[in-house]
Amino acid sequence: MRKRSSAPPFPSREELLAFIRENPQDASTRAITRAFDLRGRQRAALRQLLTELVRSGELPPGRRADSRTRGRRNTVLPRVALVEVRELDADGEVIARPVQWRGPGKPPVIFMAPEKRGHPALGPGDRALAGLRGARDGTYEGRTIRRIGAAPALVLGRYERTGGQGRILPVERGRRTEFVVESADAGEAQPGELVQAEVLPARRLGLRRARIVERLGRGDEPRAFSLIAIHDHGIADAFADDVLAEAKAACDAPVGGREDLRPLPLVTIDGPDARDFDDAVWAEPDPDPENRGGWHAVVAIADVGWYVRAGSALDRAAYERGNSVYFPDRVVPMLPEALSAHLCSLRPGEDRPCLAAHLWIDKNGRLLRHRFSRAVIRSIARLTYEQVQAARDGDADEATRPLLESVIAPVFGAYRSLKIGREKRGALELDLAERQVLLAEDGTVADIRRRTRLDAHKLIEEFMIAANVAAAEALTSRRQPALYRVHDMPARERLEALRRFLATLELALPGGGAVRPSHFNRVLEAVAGTPFSSVVNQIVLRSQAQAEYSPVNIGHFGLGLSRYCHFTSPIRRYADLMVHRALIRTLRLGAAGDEDEARELAEAGAHVSATERRAQAAERDTMDRYTAAFLGPRVGEVFAGTITGVTRFGLFVALDETGGDGLIPVRSLPHDRYVHDEDAHALTGRTAGIAFRLGDALEVVLREANPLSGGMILGLAGQVETTTRAHRIKRGPGRRSRHG
Repeated sequence: MRKRSSAPPFPSREELLAFIRENPQDASTRAITRAFDLRGRQRAALRQLLTELVRSGELPPGRRADSRTRGRRNTVLPRVALVEVRELDADGEVIARPVQWRGPGKPPVIFMAPEKRGHPALGPGDRALAGLRGARDGTYEGRTIRRIGAAPALVLGRYERTGGQGRILPVERGRRTEFVVESADAGEAQPGELVQAEVLPARRLGLRRARIVERLGRGDEPRAFSLIAIHDHGIADAFADDVLAEAKAACDAPVGGREDLRPLPLVTIDGPDARDFDDAVWAEPDPDPENRGGWHAVVAIADVGWYVRAGSALDRAAYERGNSVYFPDRVVPMLPEALSAHLCSLRPGEDRPCLAAHLWIDKNGRLLRHRFSRAVIRSIARLTYEQVQAARDGDADEATRPLLESVIAPVFGAYRSLKIGREKRGALELDLAERQVLLAEDGTVADIRRRTRLDAHKLIEEFMIAANVAAAEALTSRRQPALYRVHDMPARERLEALRRFLATLELALPGGGAVRPSHFNRVLEAVAGTPFSSVVNQIVLRSQAQAEYSPVNIGHFGLGLSRYCHFTSPIRRYADLMVHRALIRTLRLGAAGDEDEARELAEAGAHVSATERRAQAAERDTMDRYTAAFLGPRVGEVFAGTITGVTRFGLFVALDETGGDGLIPVRSLPHDRYVHDEDAHALTGRTAGIAFRLGDALEVVLREANPLSGGMILGLAGQVETTTRAHRIKRGPGRRSRHG
């Protein structure tokens, strides 16, 4: 087992105050501990120092974000922040990233100024409290205030031997620094293996040294792609013995005392490769004459709280993971398989304990009332989205044909009403293509395609939204603390940037008053069917705030809802399990609702929000690696693509065929001096006047595809068009579409 390095220096009063002052949105004790990498007794010393600062009046009694600002995180870096050095580039510049980052996408790049004379240079893995100054291109310049010390610096890469010397080639995209591995530090690692190594103290000259601490298998195997993401993002993929023992000892929940919903023909509807079924649905026309055309629906959710008791080893493991993580070749579950795929899974023909949400909906999709119960169900069928859609479209199979009138027609009827309600409240309607990797039996990529979104998918989505709203209303009406799923309005600066971009397309957002989702929908409708539809959807998405979990309810802007919780996926999301416990406790539905009241909701919300972002990043990185592996044999071929990002160093282009994106470096564009226009999202040559703009269609050549990093390098192919963007939109069908 790898030994931890010695504890880093403890922050001074001044450094601590500077960090809190410049990070008001994330200044909890837990955040400070993580940022300064404090350990053991240092954490007790931190609490004592914070208490002293409160008593002296240098800090207010409550250090966390004010309720008026929660959910409105500033994605601009503060003037003082903790940074960690990631690499030295080819020119020897020290490149760092912020230790704490809550913004959308990847954290900004920080170029660290040279250290003062006589001070050792910063190297990969080193941390420092730095003063930051932003540049117009979105990067930052950093100057060391105080070296905090090296965090446990680990590097993930492929081990090779060159000229009798061991080397580690990092797999992280953009990290070019190699590491030397002495024979004594290589262990039994073999060339070509994927390894994790500890970075050793820097030498004055030459490459940094590293010691291999873990071998992860062959780096050229497809299963390595998700393994890289698991280790790179620090995702726990093995359960401790006590956790597995608790899961193994679990037994079926007793039926007594539960509402018996086994006579209802509930069904689960999921993807064909799903293994955990945590929701089942059913609907019927509401027999109440006061609700003509309305519906009574039941959404039954696995009663995970009965099995995962607060404070247990299972509970602690689930909280630390925060959520399940889904890769093309595997799932890293939040709960052990004995629960997630068996006892908590609503498998057909088996009695299962549930929390059931009874929903009464009018013909226009308005939730009239609701009732929650602890119930027992027996799903009558495990259906897929494709099966249900085919049955609805007149092509029923043996499984769906007997259910057409009793199950499928009623749930689609309720869905039609819920859809009307969604349209009336003006929920944001983004059209975003999702990539799907299809694997062959040997684990290689058979195909990558855009996932089809059916009405059957939307049906389940609307049923789940209605149940989530009911859960939020049940807790709010009783004035109970709850962990809400919140989505703030877009920040003003992002809206202005979006308006400037849309102006280049002769489109506009309303300028006065509060913006609403319907305003964005009108823009999206205007570009639907044009070559710019996909990129405008992406830019509108980037303008939005990031949804998160918080005990402070600010509503859900994107869904157009004033109250919203996550209730429907407790097998794979800890936030949902917390809502289950709150409902059980509040509605007095039995045991397992008395969770430890000392757990601070704001801290829990920040934690599960962070694990969600971590999972999304890991899944995205793995998808990029699979795409690069799939396209690797086609290096040199020409592809149709669309510019999805414009930076001073080049163009990001999404390939129409797979949705994968690669970089055209600015040095490979037609020879010129290019000017980056941030507002117009354009690179324009000063001499020839050739302009490359966001949304432009290009023919590109695949130059490089690196499966281990997921990076692809592209080049231009053929003649570059310089037609104005407005003209392209007006031509509409006359120009090649994104999918054509």
